Amino acid sequence: MNPSIILSKEPGFAAMARCRMDCIEKPLQSFFKKMGKSVGSNPWWFLIAPLIVSAALGSGFYFTQDRISNNIEEEFTPFNGPAKTERKYFSEMFPEDDSMFSSLRQTTDGNYATLIATSETNILTVKMLEEILTLDSKIKNMLVEFDKESFKYEGICAKVMKNCISNIILDIIQYNAENIKAVTLTFPWYHNGSTNLPLYTSLGGVTQGDTSVVESAKAIQLYYYLKEGNKTKNDLWLESFISLVSNSSSPSLQVSYSTSMSMQWEFEKSPDSVISLFSITYSIAITFSIITCWRLDNVRTKVWVGFCGVLSTSLAVVSGFGLLLLVGQPFVMTAASCPFMILGIGIDDMFIMISCWQQTRVLDSVPKRLGETYKDAAISITITTLTDVLALFLGCITPFGSVQSFCLYAGICLCFCYFYSLTFLGACMALNGQREAENKHWITCIEVPSDAPGKSKAFWLCCTGGWYNKDTEKEETEPISSFFEKFYGPFLTHKVTKVFVFVLYAGYLAASIYGCVILKEGLDTKNLALDDSYIINYYNHEEEHFSEYSFSAMVAIEQQFPYWDKDQRKQLNSCISSFESLKFVNNTMAWFIFFENYAEANNKPISSQEDFLNNLKPFLNFDPFLAQDIQWTSDDKIQASRFFLQTKNNVPMADMMVELRKTAEECSVELLVYHPSFIYFDQYTVILNNTIQTMLTAVIVMLAISLVLIPDPLCSLCVVFAIVSVITGVTGFMSLWGVNLDSISMINLVMCIGFSVDFSAHICYSFVSSPKSDANEKAIEALAILGYPVLQGALSTILGVVVLSVSGSYIFRTFFKIVFLVIVFGLFHGLTFIPVVLTLFGACSKSR
Repeated sequence: MNPSIILSKEPGFAAMARCRMDCIEKPLQSFFKKMGKSVGSNPWWFLIAPLIVSAALGSGFYFTQDRISNNIEEEFTPFNGPAKTERKYFSEMFPEDDSMFSSLRQTTDGNYATLIATSETNILTVKMLEEILTLDSKIKNMLVEFDKESFKYEGICAKVMKNCISNIILDIIQYNAENIKAVTLTFPWYHNGSTNLPLYTSLGGVTQGDTSVVESAKAIQLYYYLKEGNKTKNDLWLESFISLVSNSSSPSLQVSYSTSMSMQWEFEKSPDSVISLFSITYSIAITFSIITCWRLDNVRTKVWVGFCGVLSTSLAVVSGFGLLLLVGQPFVMTAASCPFMILGIGIDDMFIMISCWQQTRVLDSVPKRLGETYKDAAISITITTLTDVLALFLGCITPFGSVQSFCLYAGICLCFCYFYSLTFLGACMALNGQREAENKHWITCIEVPSDAPGKSKAFWLCCTGGWYNKDTEKEETEPISSFFEKFYGPFLTHKVTKVFVFVLYAGYLAASIYGCVILKEGLDTKNLALDDSYIINYYNHEEEHFSEYSFSAMVAIEQQFPYWDKDQRKQLNSCISSFESLKFVNNTMAWFIFFENYAEANNKPISSQEDFLNNLKPFLNFDPFLAQDIQWTSDDKIQASRFFLQTKNNVPMADMMVELRKTAEECSVELLVYHPSFIYFDQYTVILNNTIQTMLTAVIVMLAISLVLIPDPLCSLCVVFAIVSVITGVTGFMSLWGVNLDSISMINLVMCIGFSVDFSAHICYSFVSSPKSDANEKAIEALAILGYPVLQGALSTILGVVVLSVSGSYIFRTFFKIVFLVIVFGLFHGLTFIPVVLTLFGACSKSR
């Protein structure tokens, strides 16, 4: 490449050398010019072919139900999360005993139904407890039909020694509400002889006196665990439970409820909540496109082009979704927001093409006009499409299925959107251009006069058209374009205005950085349900009344440890002390501690391997639950064992997980920590680093594309700077708007990378392409040509997603919030900040 060096002599600035790198741009312009002429010469071929392709690919929608993949764990947790490896180890090493069910020892969430009964006063009264006991009886005696037979809870319940597992608080009062008068409840542990029961799992909102004795409580939680078995049968019972309990609240007793399947079922309802919004969105988009493409000139009006622009994006969505469904790509609910995004981008491209068409000579042939349109518009559209698509495809490397699905579906749809813009939409513009060339009316397609002397004003408005500027031989510019050229451009390039823009930008940057500092991480799973879901009420009650105590983590001793060796036990006890020194660990429950106390109380020797093992087995027969915590080898040696750490909810749960894992790694004994919720907490450990890595990679790719396609290094750097600046602003302000960094917002941030470059790239390319020598004049011309199309594109994108602001789904509201921020900040950069920067630092001129 032989870059030409052009010296800029703008007033007030030293001459600066600029490199022209247009070895890629010029061949592309030549190619697109030829393509435009070809489309203009054969519009019907390019109109019909996309329709046939989209119809064929649209057949993939037949497989939609088969391709849906909305499993929350699979799609919203990292593929390679450590907890999944930990779960595999615990489930294989400590298989669950169906005859001795223990919720403490489950390696998964299990199958269960639960309810929280709350009262504004004291729930531990005879009247309240009678209502709860009545509800408990209804649940247990509820008849459910399955395979022409009826069954009750007893037929599918998880059991302990052939009895359904019961609820602690109901056991304490022996299922008689009157007994509450004679019972002295202690909290958090209820002491019943030699047995300590964790009352904190059943009783919430507890008020205590000076001792641990319970004076009153506001909530009782009941669990109904089901055994692993016939999933269809279990699901039927859970559905019946929901139906029964949903009508069980009374004026004095409020009941909230959930099941192990509730979140999954509620999440699967989310797509249905936006189906109605699609028709509203496309109606708004069509209306907006028609209004903004409307001209008083009955010949030059672009109404049909505006309509075809929306149709083109619809074909792109049908083709992209259809193709991926045909090849078997899973469809995750997050991808349902793709059409809203594609609509905005497609219409934006249409406005750019219309703007470039209006810069061509009216008297030229349609093929020549379309060739000139493609020469300028196609390069600009190519830059933005490449950046959008590559940013999305880079998002496919993330370890979240929901992100991968969205990015793949959106990326493919954008490819089709680009393809159809250059074929289908171009053909529509050519046909519309032929009508204009013959001076025909946009509705009747009858030739009309360009002037009507002596006719009425109504006739002049309705039955004439075909005006253009006789001096420039171009179409008359719209009033808003004139506003950008005559008022906004000169105002923006004034020295005082430039200073104000930088002050405004400094405030924007300060607020953005502050938002980034306070950004929270992680997806609250309740946000996957619709706002009016019954489980939201349950989660709120659980947080209000049962949030003091958190999970009980399992800790496995992976090695064949000599528990009888005092020196080795000291090391293990040291590790336990390290766990208990953590401020959120409440107590330790370990079989070897219980066994040591038992041996000491009964004078059993345990200081040798033989004595230890000989006395251990009778002890385990006495407490069969603890027997599940030991895994034996074939020659009666302890291969591995586990103990439990009860935590308090005074530290964020993800931080607890990290600290527990760190403490286990630092122990001299081989330990492994796990709890089923760690599967979801793992996202906290990877989301930030993964997002930063993806975005940095994307920014580097954007820089490479800009350097290749925008023939000026400084302008390329401006585009990349705009990307970084917009991303920083969106991240900061989404935090201020109450949006966490999670897999859902990560989807939108990846998309933001592409969106953020669009407006700035259009302006930068137009700035560089200007033949004027003065930087201020170049900026004014760029704004005059593309200011209105960019504004149209921004408004169309916002209108495309604005209906999502009223969605009952957190996922779609988050999509709206971030797209709104991207567009507003992108518009600020494209129409205000970047033009000012370019005028200050100058740019190379371009010969034509």
